[in-house]
Amino acid sequence: MRVVIQRVKNASVLINNNKTNSINKGYVIFIGFKNSDTTKDIEYIVNKIEKLRIFEINNKMNLSIKDINGEILLISQFTLYGDVRKNNRPSFTDCMEYEKAKDLYNVFIEKLKETSISFKTGEFGSDMEVSLVNNGPVTIIIDSNK
Repeated sequence: MRVVIQRVKNASVLINNNKTNSINKGYVIFIGFKNSDTTKDIEYIVNKIEKLRIFEINNKMNLSIKDINGEILLISQFTLYGDVRKNNRPSFTDCMEYEKAKDLYNVFIEKLKETSISFKTGEFGSDMEVSLVNNGPVTIIIDSNK
């Protein structure tokens, strides 16, 4: 499982030209699933998200999303496992098939609920337009397989 976390001042997601969800200060998290991912990968990633300290106090990154009462906008993005090492067109052979990935995405949401962090989501498998103001900029990549 791979997530790209962007620290944001605000963010929103548009689905079919309708603003569906928006957040203020917090994280936009893009999440992709690999063929071999399990609930153990979910537990690892959710634990990292909950404890990650990338908000600043006294010019040091030392506060978590809970410390600042931040929000999360969670966006599914299978292209995180696009492989362009051999060709110019991405190969998606490592991506989990749609139905299994959707099931794991829903499990991820349930585990995220257990953290008590306020969050909103895009729509799994949909064509979305994500707008965000990256604060820093700060972007962190977490891969449960590394």
